[in-house]
Amino acid sequence: MKQFECGSLVPGCAWHTRAKEEAEVVHRAVEHLRTAHGETVIRENMVENIKARITDEADAA
Repeated sequence: MKQFECGSLVPGCAWHTRAKEEAEVVHRAVEHLRTAHGETVIRENMVENIKARITDEADAA
């Protein structure tokens, strides 16, 4: 399982998600940034920042 903690990108945000596929984690994170943080334009560097912060759940254990 892949996981993403929004707080690693937006300090103070406790939102997180997990999915089998990295693409699904990225999709969920982008939707979260739009709805919770008011981001209207998600640039490629933001997607790269999300990907860089995705971890394997096994690594976190």
